Amino acid sequence: MTDEDKKHEETISQIKQQIDVLLNDNSVPRNVKSALDEAKGALEKDEGYAVKASNATYKIDEVSNDINLPPYARTVIWNILSLLESVKD
Repeated sequence: MTDEDKKHEETISQIKQQIDVLLNDNSVPRNVKSALDEAKGALEKDEGYAVKASNATYKIDEVSNDINLPPYARTVIWNILSLLESVKD
């Protein structure tokens, strides 16, 4: 495992932790939780890092502007999207 692979694994681990925080939050709408759960599943698949990140980004991006999303949760989602961008490179 290269240093870059280790960095990507750490980043994905951080992303999954942040997703878990939102999944366990009662104020996050069900449709957002569903998208986050799908994104987490995409990150756990046995694919290349860029593919995992792209699939997860697609799922999360769909709900990032949900009108019912609490402001702090939106900030966490933007942070997750930012971390996913760093994995794609």
